Amino acid sequence: MRTLVIGDIHGAYKALLQILERAKVTENDKLIFLGDYVDGWSQSPQVIAKLIELKASNDCVFIQGNHDELLLDYFKGRTDNDLWFMHGGGASVAAYDELSHDEKEIHLEFLRNLKPYYLDDDNRLFIHAGFTNLHGVLLEYYPRLFYWDRTLWETALALDPNLSKDDIRYPKRFLHYKEIFIGHTPLTRIGESTPQNRANVWNMDTGAAYTNPLTIMNVDTKEFWQSDNVNELYPDENGRN
Repeated sequence: MRTLVIGDIHGAYKALLQILERAKVTENDKLIFLGDYVDGWSQSPQVIAKLIELKASNDCVFIQGNHDELLLDYFKGRTDNDLWFMHGGGASVAAYDELSHDEKEIHLEFLRNLKPYYLDDDNRLFIHAGFTNLHGVLLEYYPRLFYWDRTLWETALALDPNLSKDDIRYPKRFLHYKEIFIGHTPLTRIGESTPQNRANVWNMDTGAAYTNPLTIMNVDTKEFWQSDNVNELYPDENGRN
């Protein structure tokens, strides 16, 4: 059995199908999704429907992303988030207007049951964004940072690779887990479109919301597979560009 981790999808249903096919995913594979299933491209409902389908056939872990919370907030009646509409929310709202009430409720129940993080038996942490408590996720004072934080990745990027883990200056957050797998902060910000490793942190957000591919990776071997650039799969749409 392989354990495969998947980065931010952002409504790119066609890309999701491509990576599942290219990685030759079977029912024997464990799938860990890092969140942000919605907002961006036009097929957020199809993405959620596929995830629900996979849940019935595979051992799946679904982490909560900030965009997943924003969509839930919208359906709770908070409709005044213009910034969210500009950053992919408008595409999700338009797509969900096409669903029946019952279909929508099934999807909302799925979103309500997303996990804040997942820690496996090998002490590998899977989380959408990060955490700030020096003692790890179990003692985080602000749980919303699990899907909003950017300081974990920024710290990993800025860290001197020659700094010893025994050095008092070494970030304590990195010492608690064998590896940390995140999404949330697109790698387009540093000009990359493949999974990137800094310290013990792996960033899996390869920019599928923009003009880059969606990625699935084997967490043990680090072999990965990618979709086509998502903007090429949706040539008549803007995504979050």
